[in-house]
Amino acid sequence: MTNEQSRLLVFAGSYAEADSNGVYVLQFDESSEQLTLLHGYNGLKNPTFLNVDAANNRLYAITEGKNADGSKNAEAAAYAIAPADGSLTQLNRAFTVSAPTCHIQRDANSEYIVVASYHGGMVGLSALTEDGRIGEPLDVQQHEGSSVHPERQDRPHPHSSMFSPDGKFLYVQDLGLDRIRIYAIDRDAKKLVPQGETVIHPGGGPRHIAFHPTAPYAYVINEVDSTVTAFDYNSDNGALTEIQTLSTLPPEGFEGENTCAEITVSKDGRFVYGSNRGHDSLVVYAIDQATGKLTTIQFISVEGGHPRHFALTPSGNHLLAANRDTNNIAVFRVNRDSGELTFTGNSLTVSQPVCVLPTYY
Repeated sequence: MTNEQSRLLVFAGSYAEADSNGVYVLQFDESSEQLTLLHGYNGLKNPTFLNVDAANNRLYAITEGKNADGSKNAEAAAYAIAPADGSLTQLNRAFTVSAPTCHIQRDANSEYIVVASYHGGMVGLSALTEDGRIGEPLDVQQHEGSSVHPERQDRPHPHSSMFSPDGKFLYVQDLGLDRIRIYAIDRDAKKLVPQGETVIHPGGGPRHIAFHPTAPYAYVINEVDSTVTAFDYNSDNGALTEIQTLSTLPPEGFEGENTCAEITVSKDGRFVYGSNRGHDSLVVYAIDQATGKLTTIQFISVEGGHPRHFALTPSGNHLLAANRDTNNIAVFRVNRDSGELTFTGNSLTVSQPVCVLPTYY
């Protein structure tokens, strides 16, 4: 890492009205463990999830729009990132799907974005132009069905999409169906082509997925019943085969309501991290490299309320947790040997943060 690349920027998305700042650029000093607000941008309603294309100095955000009848639809906005100071310049915004979205993903070649609509029960594919703008909508896959929870799973609720490590497959976690739908992008037809699905145990409610960096394992956090499921991942056909499911909560001592949110795997492939909303904690697991199985090693307070999202820094030395209900991003130190977290005592106030993406610049 050169001196020019040693600055760590953090791009954050939040719940916000269009006339309030909703997209933020922060700087994280790894030596002092302090977050500093550099820039804030308004103009988008609820830009809750972001995607960073650092190679091309682009940032993408979801936002809400309106259909002709006044109902909500979804748009995405593209920004150019100025490497000198991290400032953003909006390139454009464009319609994506006909219902609000909760997640945005980009393919490795920066040719497409994929959005997930929790409320609309659909996943949408849109083009990216060569200069990084949001292009035309290309395809929509509407999910159908339900599962066992009478309130949370009465209809489909896609919550996120994630590409496999090799980019061949797209995994869409549908909380409402207890299914992970697997797609591939047909680049000639510019369509999402179904490749199969993986069924989660009834009432799990899969939300996000994370892949092991080197071994054939994947980990899914289940929002509804507060569990994590470990899978064997077949890179040839994209199939996921369950290895194990275990709780994200302590075995005793917590009786309140809880839902899960984010999951990630450390870059060295040794640990898995997940977030609990209600228990308001982070759970840490160790990975058995031979089997992919998890062992719980820590629960730690998130130092706030409703940790909607979190991220490890690129160095792996810190974890930043976005606590929506307490309007703060908390900074944790990572013990690289044990995987355990320690709160640094540092936190930055940001209104209703949802997504944090640390990136070296």
